[in-house]
Amino acid sequence: MTDNRQTDNRPTDSRQTGDHPTGTALKNTPMQLPDLDALPAELREAVAQRGNIHVYRMVTHSPGLAPSFLTMATDMFMANSLPPVWRELVILRVGHRYEAPYEIHHHVNIARAVGLGDAAIAAAGSGDLDAVEPAEKLLIELANALLDRHTLTDDERDAARTILDVDQLAALVLTVGFYQLVSNFLNTFGVTIEQF
Repeated sequence: MTDNRQTDNRPTDSRQTGDHPTGTALKNTPMQLPDLDALPAELREAVAQRGNIHVYRMVTHSPGLAPSFLTMATDMFMANSLPPVWRELVILRVGHRYEAPYEIHHHVNIARAVGLGDAAIAAAGSGDLDAVEPAEKLLIELANALLDRHTLTDDERDAARTILDVDQLAALVLTVGFYQLVSNFLNTFGVTIEQF
């Protein structure tokens, strides 16, 4: 029997598979969340400070790497030079391309809270760029290029520089890369959406 599943680690393009609502079934059976009481006190506190959400709890399966991951996750919000609506647009595009329902669920809520419009949120999921502003269209195209080819061409980089300064271009690339890591982790560990 031949296994026809994609094995080259490229994300599936949601332009081919359609929009993936937050109710999408997880690819993997959820792994058990770590026992926070068994963690070192400083790591337990770091997770608690971030609301004990499942992704932060689950990443403590790697207690040596979790502190740096938590710091980077915080910095993606607190130190990111992209305007919040652009940051969320790019994160949503990554989440949809990786078919990561947990990521999509949380970042649709964050995107709405920071003022990203419904048309842009929908475009991040579908890849249909007809109804978005030119800057939003360009950001989704840049995210797609990074996801597809892992780089930007000189022309794409020049186009990016029409709306982004160098700091923001660096933040764009780092944001796409970080949320690829997050989406891979979420999907592999089957991280479930919290029921508050």
